[in-house]
Order: sequence, then structure tokens, then C-alpha cells
Amino acid sequence: MNQKMAHIRNVAIIAHVDHGKTTLVDQLLKQSGIFRSNQVVQERVMDSGDIERERGITILSKNTAVHYGDVKINIIDTPGHADFGGEVERVLKMVDGVVLVVDAFEGPMPQTKFVLRKALELSLPVVVCLNKVDRPEARPKAVIDEVLELFIELDANENQLDSPFVFASARRGVASLDLSEEGTDMKPLFETIIEHIPAPKGDLDAPLQALISTIDHSEYVGRIGIGKIENGVIHVNDEVVVLNIHQPESQKKVRITKLYTFEGLQRQEVKEAEVGEIVAVSGIEDIMIGDTICSPLKPVPLPFVKISEPTISMNFSVNDSPFAGTEGKFVTSRHIRERLYKELNTDVSLRVEDTDTPECLRVSGRGELHLSILIETLRREGFEFQVSKPEVLFHEEDGKKLEPMEQVTIDVPEEFVGNVIEKLGARKGEMINMSPSKGGYTRLEFIIPARGLIGYRNEFLTDTKGNGIMNSIFDSYQPYKGEIPMRSQGSLVAFEDGEAIAYGLYNAQERGDLFIGPGVKVYAGMIVGRNARAEDMDINVCKKKQLTNTRASGSDDALKLTTPIQMSLEQCLEFINDDELVEVTPQSLRMRKKVLDAGLRRKMRIRG
Repeated sequence: MNQKMAHIRNVAIIAHVDHGKTTLVDQLLKQSGIFRSNQVVQERVMDSGDIERERGITILSKNTAVHYGDVKINIIDTPGHADFGGEVERVLKMVDGVVLVVDAFEGPMPQTKFVLRKALELSLPVVVCLNKVDRPEARPKAVIDEVLELFIELDANENQLDSPFVFASARRGVASLDLSEEGTDMKPLFETIIEHIPAPKGDLDAPLQALISTIDHSEYVGRIGIGKIENGVIHVNDEVVVLNIHQPESQKKVRITKLYTFEGLQRQEVKEAEVGEIVAVSGIEDIMIGDTICSPLKPVPLPFVKISEPTISMNFSVNDSPFAGTEGKFVTSRHIRERLYKELNTDVSLRVEDTDTPECLRVSGRGELHLSILIETLRREGFEFQVSKPEVLFHEEDGKKLEPMEQVTIDVPEEFVGNVIEKLGARKGEMINMSPSKGGYTRLEFIIPARGLIGYRNEFLTDTKGNGIMNSIFDSYQPYKGEIPMRSQGSLVAFEDGEAIAYGLYNAQERGDLFIGPGVKVYAGMIVGRNARAEDMDINVCKKKQLTNTRASGSDDALKLTTPIQMSLEQCLEFINDDELVEVTPQSLRMRKKVLDAGLRRKMRIRG
């Protein structure tokens, strides 16, 4: 018999990147009395990772819980970036409704559409929260219409079309149900969630079934599975069966050693938990995302959401440059292999495959950002390795070659429109819409091959003088669009090992833009700059000025060097060509040629 757990609500906060989800969760936590009145709490408290705090984005979904009156609200804060869509897709299996946060100025963006589609496909009820209504340029009435149009476009049912709207300023911690009235606290949002998001359903007396949607790790208790109890009750020391719907034959019996529920930002150890509750369990060594914890009386796995396939891949290999092993702690293929396969346990969107050589692994993900965050995480843990240029993954269907296409939404000032259209047109982009946007901007929408976007973001920022906003999301697989002319500038490559000297750099900077300054150690085959022309050029940055008998004092001081370009990890990945690699260590990022010897490269060019 199905019962409603009236004292529980399970809700996910979903939105486009930067629309204010994590700030909203901050306020819900503060106003529910989770923190002491004198407790110092940092902003965006849910973004606990160093990389998340530095970049101001959510990468991993996080669980928390607040109490409002007699009701416990389990809240999941999800990522807003398309590359981490796998995180959003799987946590939606844990909730009974969503709060869709939309910026009252920007309106629905590509990722808003993506996360809302996933919620509607699972028939989840939606509460729409229009955030940032206090912005001077906010246009809430127009954005309400845009949100309703999006619901209609995504075939929402009648109940979903009647979704309530709440108007909020998460930064100020206020919400209101009426646009003309200014709120005083978050009470209207709490009450709307309790009223419109249904309580979880399930059979309290049925055998246990709990679906694991997230994996965490603790140094003390090992792997922790987080999921929702769909039926029955779970107790500490229960003997249970762990099943996976894709491998129903691989049953294993285990014992629950520790059981937790969520209270604020903490996990609270409990002896038992009932249907509808979101719990964390430890004591199951190799528990995986998508596993079902069942009673031995009725071992039936629950269906799990199909995660979208990766679209981009890169090769991760052992660093074999002349500087190999000087800066990293973990440098062998065994270390790299173990760490990458460990990542598969928690990241459902990632794929890792062996290649012909044991020194190299092929890693596939949802986008450049997805893979670059993985690379950044590894280097901070002390790993040293090298990676190849990102490549898109092609599909084949009925003998036809298909490639992933992205839907790109660009907001730019009027004067840059022509330049953007020209550049994306050359990259096989097809414009599907052009309309005036807010604040004197123009909105351009394109469908473009995913490979056409590799290396474009930095060019876009230069072309729009930093005033453009670009968002992209996977659209579909379509027939191959043909060759795309890529990088128009070659590399400046160091000719010999040594230390870069001002005199050598002064002569080199006439050829293009430099990535290094004086005093930097270089090796033959290392990329030290960007050539103004299309071809690569070998240069000697270690060259010293020949001494003469009549050496003019102070003439070396007169050499004026331009400031070198500091390349970020994403910029390095976008810049390199097929015959180049990025060397990643905890301290440095270096770009290099795959073949370091200049003579060998010349021979290969002649043969090729």
C-alpha cells in the first residue's frame, strides 16, 4: 500500500550557470535556523571544493536538509553548466519536484532548457523562482512569458503549465508571490515548495528498495552511497542485497554498518530510516551509482536514468618530456590509470578506455570544461602527465558519419554581430535565430559542430573585447559537415634546451606573441609563443648577445620585452594542434610538440 510521507519534501534546485542557485540555498539554510545567530558563514557555502570556489561554479551536486515547521525539506544543489549535466540527470531520480531558478534579467538560457527538459521527462512538478528581481535592468514580466513559452516548447503537461512563480532576490534573502510587493524573507518560497512539491510516495511495509544516485568517499569509512528509499525501512546492521539493473545476475549480500540522514550541512548518524528519506550508507565497498539496495526477501533492482553519452575525448599519457618527474608526485602509468578509473566511480558522464600502449589512456567527457576540471583536480593532487588536443566523438549510422552538434546562444553588442557571424559561419555554424536582446545586445543562436567550437572561446572574447556572453549545449548528432579550417597561427618552438634570456626573447617577440619571460627553463620542442603566421617556427630563446671589446654599458637594459601571455589550462587545450601536447604538472603547464627534435619534425613534414 502506498503511503505519503507528509513530513518530507525532496527537491532539486536546477538552473543555468550563474542564475543564483547556490546563493538561494544559502538563504534557505540561514532562514531555517541551521546556523547559530552569531555563526560566521562563508558565501556559497554549498560550493565546498577549491575549484568550485575559485571559478564560482557548482561542479558536484550537494545534499542538504532544512526544517520548515514540521516538514523536513531535503535539498539538492545541482551544477548549472552543461558539461556537468550528468550530475543533474542522476540526482533528479532522488527528488519529487524541482525549483527552477531563472535570472529575471537574462531569462531562460540553453542550460535552463536542458535541465527543465530532464525534469519534465520525469513528470516532476516545477516551482519557478524568478531570481534577481531587484536588479535595475530586471524584466520579470517578459521573462515570465519566456518561461511559459519554454514550457510549451518542451511539451509540458497541464499541471506543469500551471507551475507557481515566486519572485526572489537570493542575495538579499527575500521572496514574494506578487511582483508588485517586496518580500521580507524566504517564507513564500518555503510555503510554495511545501504546497506544490508532493510528499514522497512509497510502501512502508514493502521489502526495502533504495536507489543509489551519488557516491561520496570518506577517509574513515570508505565509500558512501547516497540515495532515496523508494520502499520499506532500512536499519543499521540489516543484511541487504546490492543489485544493478544492467547486471541483475551480479547480486552481493552485504551488511549496513552506518546509516546517515542529512541535517543542514552535516550528516547525522541514525539507526533507521523510512521510505521517502534521502540517506547515506557506508559499509558497502564497491557500491556504484545506479545500484539498488534491496531486502533479501525481494531482490528487484530499480530502473536508473540513462546518462547522455560523452561528446569529446582526449589522450592522457605519461609525461616523457625532458622535465618529466621533476615536479610531480605521481608520475607512472599505474598511478594515472588507478586515479582515472577511480574517477569513474563518482562521475557517471566520464569514460576511460585503454589504448594500444599502457602509457596512454583515452578519456571521454561531456565537453572541454568537464575534462579540464578533471585535469585541474589531478594536478592539484600531485599528478604529472600530458594530454592531447580534445577531439569530438563521431558516430556511424547506416554507413553515414555523424558528428555531435551544439546549440550556441550568443549575446553581443550590435557592433560585434558581423564578426561573430563571419567567424562561426567559417566554422560550419548555421544561424537559426537573431533577435534584439536586453541592454542594447543582440542574441544570436547557432547550430554548430562541436569541433567548430574547440579553440573559439578565447577568439570570441578577443573579438567582442570581453563584452560577449556565449553558452552552448549539446543538441543532436547530424551528418558530418566537412573540414573546418582551424588555427590560423603557428607555434614558436624552442630550438634548444636552456634558460630563456632577454636577448633571445627580444628577437623572438618580433615573430609573434610570447608565452614565457626571461629566466624560464625551456627544452627543444617546447612551445614558447604564437607565430604571427600560419606555419610553425623554430627560434632560439636562449641566445646570448655576443660580447665585443667595446661593449656599450647599459645597452642590454634598453631591451624592452612585451609582457608574456599567461595561458590557462583551457587556453592551452584550445591552442594546441594535433601534433602538440599539454604537459601538466602540479606547478606548471607547458605546451610542446609530440616530436621534440626539429630535424625529425621537418622530415615528417616532407614525407607527409
